[in-house]
Amino acid sequence: MSKPGFSITAVERDVGLSKDVLRVWERRYGFPAPQRDAHGERVYPVEQVERLRLIKRLMDQGHRPGRLLTSTEKDLRALSSRRRAVAQADTDADDSLGALVRLIRQHDAEAYAHAIRQQLARQGLRSFVQDIVAPLTQLVGRAWADGRLHVFEEHLFTELTERVLRQAIATVPAGRAPRILLTSLPNEQHGLGLLMAEAMLALEGAHCISLGTQTPILEIVRAAAAHRADVIALSFSAAFPRRQVPALLQQLRAGLPAALDLWSGGSGMSGIAPQHGVLTIAGLQDAVQAVAGWREAHGDGSEA
Repeated sequence: MSKPGFSITAVERDVGLSKDVLRVWERRYGFPAPQRDAHGERVYPVEQVERLRLIKRLMDQGHRPGRLLTSTEKDLRALSSRRRAVAQADTDADDSLGALVRLIRQHDAEAYAHAIRQQLARQGLRSFVQDIVAPLTQLVGRAWADGRLHVFEEHLFTELTERVLRQAIATVPAGRAPRILLTSLPNEQHGLGLLMAEAMLALEGAHCISLGTQTPILEIVRAAAAHRADVIALSFSAAFPRRQVPALLQQLRAGLPAALDLWSGGSGMSGIAPQHGVLTIAGLQDAVQAVAGWREAHGDGSEA
């Protein structure tokens, strides 16, 4: 029986490397070295996909792909192990957050959900988002990048945390101005950052309209008109191709009325130069200040 393999589309989706990158590496470095199925399509063996995941994690930590692709498996593992040792110490440094990560690693979904609900009840939504969810998300992201969390464990964390956040946001009274449309662009499937922003904006009395993730640019423009939005708020995670961000933001900006504000935040905006007509939101507190700034310029909507 032949071993199972992954199509190039599956590798692109699950590993986070584009088809073009995979093909270039194949030609230039001889790795990956996919097999071919009966139709001549590439099929990547499991062990090659695991190596690609390791290379992608190390690239995200700043290592050059050329060096990684010519390194031995032993050298790659050594690089990853050194980073994991540092990251594990970082996790252990904050025992309360580290305990939550350990519940995810132990696959104890019920205990994790109970623990974060208790945190929410004790601290209130604002503090819960700022002091628990935000740093915990960074901790989980580093653990995944270092190979200390599997993809399914990161997905479990995201699903459980998003569920609690949505329930909490639903209890916040509907706000007024500004009317903020929250979403992400296609190929940005991470929505936890959007929910954190929505929670903070709702607590400031903004009227939040969430479209979820991966909304095409033309549909964002249509939704903005349909909902009479004052602001479009986008989120980019670190996994989004950074080089694409400026052009996409300018494409969306060009399709929106000049009076409609465009805000963009998330870890994927780090290092990106300011874009004309786009307000960069560096953190959750900046989102709060952006609402205050909008009201100073446009009024609070109390007379609407």
